[in-house]
Amino acid sequence: MRAGLRASVRFVLPAAALLLAGCAHDPETVVSAALTNIGGHAGQVHVFEGGSEQTAEQVTWGAPTVQPAGFQGTQMVADAEGPYLLDTGDRLRVFVYGQPNLSRAYTVDHDGRITVPLIGNVEARGRTTRDLAGTIRSRLGAEYVRDPQVTVDILQNRPFFIYGEVKTAGQYPFVSGMTVETAIAIAGGYSERASTRSYRITRRINGFVDQMEAPGDYPLLPGDTVYVNERFF
Repeated sequence: MRAGLRASVRFVLPAAALLLAGCAHDPETVVSAALTNIGGHAGQVHVFEGGSEQTAEQVTWGAPTVQPAGFQGTQMVADAEGPYLLDTGDRLRVFVYGQPNLSRAYTVDHDGRITVPLIGNVEARGRTTRDLAGTIRSRLGAEYVRDPQVTVDILQNRPFFIYGEVKTAGQYPFVSGMTVETAIAIAGGYSERASTRSYRITRRINGFVDQMEAPGDYPLLPGDTVYVNERFF
């Protein structure tokens, strides 16, 4: 009898926890996280809570981990304040002193690379402009140019994307200092059915894709995708 009662408790408590979590999170996210942790798939979904902010991290490797409350929001701020990391869509100016044929504008392609004459593909994704300049300098100096002097500057940041309940969804050039509200203004403002309480942001950092709910004054980064939710009456 006692063994049966214990078994029932072990079953009921997780089920109740999952039910309560469903009230606080988007149901699809909660169910996906629960199924992933139970099934042990390669792709894991982690849900964190930090005050009023909830985030979900989609990773492509590794076992499930548990982070302290508020960890993800802190990490996002740190990334926003750290060095700018290049990615697909960034437009760059590479200048090689005394080499006009090598000095030109390049756009980081879908594979995260630029193609430089003589040395071919150079990995740019996840690197700073200084790192990229160092790699180009090293590869040119190894065979082609004696003591090359290389600089890399950003001509234009990769664009941001916005969709959902805005008047003109799509892709737009990134503007320094942008917030969610700035992005909505650039997209023509809210539609008649838009919610003005919270917004969903999708952000890629070093190959990881993060989704978070954010307020209107939340700062954006190049490459972010903003989704404006529909208002429920």
